[in-house]
Amino acid sequence: MTMPASTIEQPAPTVWPMVTALGITMVFAGLVTHVLVSAVGVVLTVAAGVGWWRQVLPRPQLEQLAVPLSADEAQPTVVPRPEVGPPAAGEAGHRVRVPVEVQPLSAGIKGGIVGGVAMAIVAIAYGTLIQHSLWYPVNLLAAIAMPRMAQASEAALRAFDPPALFLGIIVHGVISVLAGLLYAVILPMLPRRHMLWGGFVAPLLWTGGLWALLGVINPVLNARVDWTWFIVSQVVYGLTAGYVVSRVTPVATMQTWPLVARAGVEISDRAGARGPSQ
Repeated sequence: MTMPASTIEQPAPTVWPMVTALGITMVFAGLVTHVLVSAVGVVLTVAAGVGWWRQVLPRPQLEQLAVPLSADEAQPTVVPRPEVGPPAAGEAGHRVRVPVEVQPLSAGIKGGIVGGVAMAIVAIAYGTLIQHSLWYPVNLLAAIAMPRMAQASEAALRAFDPPALFLGIIVHGVISVLAGLLYAVILPMLPRRHMLWGGFVAPLLWTGGLWALLGVINPVLNARVDWTWFIVSQVVYGLTAGYVVSRVTPVATMQTWPLVARAGVEISDRAGARGPSQ
């Protein structure tokens, strides 16, 4: 009994890949034997490349292969269509927007301030223990915007400098608060385990990007940064800020509001009084 057959389409067989490999091999073999071997290899490689190109362009060469079917495969296959449940609807029948709850921006500001203080403590410990100077970390931070500090000697970086101190505190505070606001916005949209994302993943990504950027913009300053301590300070900031942000009670987004409230429409009650939707 002959079983019914089906056909499948596949690329037509070709010898050009093997000719290409042979030609490349002869090109390199001629480097240690004779130049004619390399010449023949070049000719074979070029010819194989042209032949291989014409095998697929402008129209690929295909062939139909017969594939015998088993008794079960010969029977018509009915693929059941899975039943898909209706999507979860939000308030007033509207589709759900994610996230439904977010952290307030005030949580990001608090987390940024607390995280900035924790990171400053790590920086002070580094300056005191490693550089034997309380002013070294803040002077190094000010060097980002003060060219004279970027070119300063080690002794100058360890000395007290009022303008550098003022600028370093401002830069540190602004960056800490902005990063805290970023945490408050992004963390609700990330998967669970916010402490992992905010405490380790984000600091490592930020440090890697800063290291690559600073190495191009200011290699001298990049060489003076102790990146091990820098990573530790960033992780401490991420854990502290992430903890503060995650502990704040989230607020509901507009997703939980009725449609008329989201649209800003006023409706009339039964008594005829008009007022904003509740």
